[in-house]
Amino acid sequence: MKEKIDLSVEIAGVKLKNPVIAASGTFGYGDEITDLIDVSKLGAVVTKTITLEPRSGNPVPRLAETASGLLNTIGLQNVGVQKFLKEKWEDLRKLGVPVVVSIAGETAQEYVEVVKILEEVVGIAAIELNLSCPNVSKRIICKDSSLVEEIISQISRISKVPIIAKLSAQVDDLVYLSVLAEKSGAKALSLVNTFPGMAIDVKSWKPKLSTVTGGLSGPAIKPLALKCVWEVFGKVNIPIIGGGGISTAEDALEFFLAGANAVSVGTANFIDPMNPIKILNGLEEYFKSRKILKMQEIVGKLKVEE
Repeated sequence: MKEKIDLSVEIAGVKLKNPVIAASGTFGYGDEITDLIDVSKLGAVVTKTITLEPRSGNPVPRLAETASGLLNTIGLQNVGVQKFLKEKWEDLRKLGVPVVVSIAGETAQEYVEVVKILEEVVGIAAIELNLSCPNVSKRIICKDSSLVEEIISQISRISKVPIIAKLSAQVDDLVYLSVLAEKSGAKALSLVNTFPGMAIDVKSWKPKLSTVTGGLSGPAIKPLALKCVWEVFGKVNIPIIGGGGISTAEDALEFFLAGANAVSVGTANFIDPMNPIKILNGLEEYFKSRKILKMQEIVGKLKVEE
């Protein structure tokens, strides 16, 4: 093949050299991972979720492995937006890759306050609104569509940085919520967050997580997440970042065919930090073998008999 393969995509108006993104919470603040892989080869990195004030997160134990996935109940542990900017941001800027800052709050005003602070910072590619963390004491934000609309609308009015809405499948109608997020001002969607689950220690008869239930990620949720992307694709006019159990190039390709413009790799990073690079290499090989030159040739091309 003489023509060069172009894996670049545009997400929320941000040009990414390729569609492989490190998911929030799995690359920390970036500094934990730079000795292990060349982060600059990725399409983008999403930071650990930041809140207005520091949070210590949920009590331990906060992680439990299952047969085909990982349960977590981190509970948005983070250093808070001010310390993030003071101690983390400069190193993130040096990664040589677009950095998306993930934020969360309990009220629309808290989200707005974080965005106002981030607006003073140069170099943030986009802001991902974590509207779907299942491991907080209050209910998942995106179960309240009015609150989702309020948060996105308020932030869209003040933010010069594009907004990505990260949603959960744990809602009555994900398609409705996705359309609402777009109408409210989101420039891209991230689908989906973890699914609720639990694990029990049969020796102690106690739950393996301090909060009893947590968010399940990893291979177990891939078919569930894939369905979500496929159902939303074509109902919105903004890009979709697909995520959930992606650990191989074939996994990523399934999400592209279902309608995702990019993929976020999460739990697979804990198994092997090189997984995003391996996925990228696998995509290049697939495109080469199928003589596919551009991402547009594959996104949403799932063949379904009418």
